[in-house]
Amino acid sequence: MGKKKFKASTVTSLKPKKKCCRKKTRCVKCPVVIMRMKKVQDDGMSEKQLRKHLEKVRAA
Repeated sequence: MGKKKFKASTVTSLKPKKKCCRKKTRCVKCPVVIMRMKKVQDDGMSEKQLRKHLEKVRAA
């Protein structure tokens, strides 16, 4: 399977999976990742800041 690259700003528009997989590095379509990114979406962050936040959210 190939890996798709997503822009951090478009993660909130993705359709989440049915259930969280709870792996150490969460996938981009994980409902937890999408929920946490939606919280900071409207904070006026730059693309670089969003990408850093996405990495932090996925590692949690």
